[in-house]
Amino acid sequence: MSWQNESTRKEIETLVARNDEEELERRMRTRIEFAAVDQDSGGEWKPGLCAYVMKNVKDAASRGVVVGHDHRHNSEKWAQLTAAAFVAQGVKVYLHRGNVHTPLVPFSVKAVNAACGVMITASHNPKQDNGYKVYWENAVQIISPHDKGISDSIKANLIPVTWDVDGLQTSPLCVDRTEEMKKAYFQCLNSLCTTRALNSTTPLRFVNTSMHGVSHAFMTEAFKLFDFPLFTPVQEQQTPDPEFPTVKFPNPEEKGALDLAMSTGDRIGANYVLAQDPDSDRFSAAERGPDGKWINFTGDQLGVLFASTVLHKYKAAEKPINKLAMVASTVSSKMVESMAAIEGFKFVECLTGFKFIGNTALNLVEEGYEVPFGYEEAIGYMFGSEIRDKDGVAASMMFAELVASLHREGKTASSHLQELYRRYGYFQTSNSYFICNDPPTIDKIFARIRNYDGEGTSQTPSYPKTIAGLNVTSVRDLTIGYDTTNPPSYKPTLPLSSGHMIQFRAESPDRSTKITLTTRTSGTEPKIKYYLEGSGNDKEQVAKLLPRVVEELASEWMQAKENALGRP
Repeated sequence: MSWQNESTRKEIETLVARNDEEELERRMRTRIEFAAVDQDSGGEWKPGLCAYVMKNVKDAASRGVVVGHDHRHNSEKWAQLTAAAFVAQGVKVYLHRGNVHTPLVPFSVKAVNAACGVMITASHNPKQDNGYKVYWENAVQIISPHDKGISDSIKANLIPVTWDVDGLQTSPLCVDRTEEMKKAYFQCLNSLCTTRALNSTTPLRFVNTSMHGVSHAFMTEAFKLFDFPLFTPVQEQQTPDPEFPTVKFPNPEEKGALDLAMSTGDRIGANYVLAQDPDSDRFSAAERGPDGKWINFTGDQLGVLFASTVLHKYKAAEKPINKLAMVASTVSSKMVESMAAIEGFKFVECLTGFKFIGNTALNLVEEGYEVPFGYEEAIGYMFGSEIRDKDGVAASMMFAELVASLHREGKTASSHLQELYRRYGYFQTSNSYFICNDPPTIDKIFARIRNYDGEGTSQTPSYPKTIAGLNVTSVRDLTIGYDTTNPPSYKPTLPLSSGHMIQFRAESPDRSTKITLTTRTSGTEPKIKYYLEGSGNDKEQVAKLLPRVVEELASEWMQAKENALGRP
């Protein structure tokens, strides 16, 4: 979340903290600069979106738009204002009533053939944030050229067309199909259930946390639908609460975020913890080990477990393996890539974000592939063909069915993961970041990496050739558009990144151990992020290698001390 200036941001945060909606609206009426921008969600709240959609989508007014919201401060009001802006221009609006989870919006866009969709949410961001996600007519988050087109349209339409939301309830253009869409969504979710006859007899006990978000009602219905014994909710986090009183950051990935869920699990003797983020499009899980200690799964580990399950079901259906495809972001684990090479299905990677994963999946479908799964390491998972976006409820149910099936075989999720390591190789990640508040310093760091030995040119960069005793085997720079794996043009097949982003692959001289290292800047935070994964047959060797790579990355490549880079 970013604001026009720091003083404005602090004023808004104070108003939101006080939940002073009247004063917030008064100031927003008179000071347009209070409008917020959510960089990661791909959208901005301004009436220019309506102008762009009407110009670029055929029959947009009659096809309409879908608008939904979560429980955050002012989410409902901003959803109503969004709806009012479209209605004022004669555009039909399918306005979801009450709190909904994010996946319901893209599902509804596809179901009603809407021109676009808007979800008012800040996902798992801190409590003072809000923003919204924009979905195009293909029910996938917007990408180029629509992102820039919408931004330009907003700049050309800065004056709000209306502040009147009172007429929405009676307007023939504002349609309520919320319950119908929920029913259709659960019918779609029901099609993913494959072990219903056995689910009701599982002895496994689940704890579920909604992280003070909107997922409890959806998860309750989903468990009934799949015939599982009902989970035990984390009562302190069960009810939607925009203050998120029990967690510093409402993100299941954050350290300590699952502590209450694990405590609940200890109290009732649960086997697994399930968790969704506040808008219920992300999913995380933990397993209680034989020693009583909890095993937190990483986003990549869950992605691998899901990929293997999807593959197993696909093969069991006796479908042609060469028509199966899976998608993952380029910073996610390469273990699914290894799985694809061994099993014979197609694996495609794309830029970070489900706007790219969803669109890549649609492109593969047009090429004749079936794409039943896609994921990103930031605990986002896509299942089936009806929602080309991440869905925390669907992921929760797929995980519950997986572990219930494994239990009948005398296995657990963690033991099954070890089996997958033995078949496809051991993979371990080590992701973190450096802090830098000076953009010129960041530019200087990446410029040095692109001319590491001083012999590079603008046409032929010269990147580091080794790291931690490994030889660099390939470099893909998505900032300047250079990829050593694609001669003679050396042009990358992936789209270019708006910030710095370089991916290196390296291996030991005997090729027994490999790494993938991606460094990139954040679009919303003063960070240089790195995504590091090691792989090989020797688990201990991989585990010892990763800290050495991080140390050389920090001391030599980033020159963290000389550049005064912070560390978490």
